[in-house]
Amino acid sequence: MKTLSKIITWKRNILASVVVLSTLVVLSFYGVYTNQFYFLKPDNYIIPVLTSVHFLYLYVVWFKISEDELPDPKMRNIEYILYAIIIVYVFKIYDSAMVLNSINVYSEHVIPASFKPMATLSLVLYSILPILTLYTFWLRKRYVGIFNFENYNDNLNIWQ
Repeated sequence: MKTLSKIITWKRNILASVVVLSTLVVLSFYGVYTNQFYFLKPDNYIIPVLTSVHFLYLYVVWFKISEDELPDPKMRNIEYILYAIIIVYVFKIYDSAMVLNSINVYSEHVIPASFKPMATLSLVLYSILPILTLYTFWLRKRYVGIFNFENYNDNLNIWQ
């Protein structure tokens, strides 16, 4: 892991996560079967809402690492929420794979030429996202520290 952390630094990981999340927010409104954007469907807003928590966690990790601060309970709570969001990301991997494999079912219908590239892009990005998220957890543990709040007040020295 140390070799990997030299290649993919914490800044690169956070920036890659931001790029992947931003792309997936845009793609969540895109309909691969029709090659159109749908902004009035409530289902399309699930990923943007969930990624807002992810963006918040990335900001907190960036701030904690750059300011050399200790973890706090708010950061822990955001990370625990992100554990649940990873389950949604795994479901979206499955959903994207099912959409990509449905090309054989709808072979008699008119499917846009952009179907396969866009569905593949969506599948790849959803597959990369949990890996980047788990790596961010590992980087948080390495650079910020573990969540140990039992003796938090004993280790807190306000005069430093």
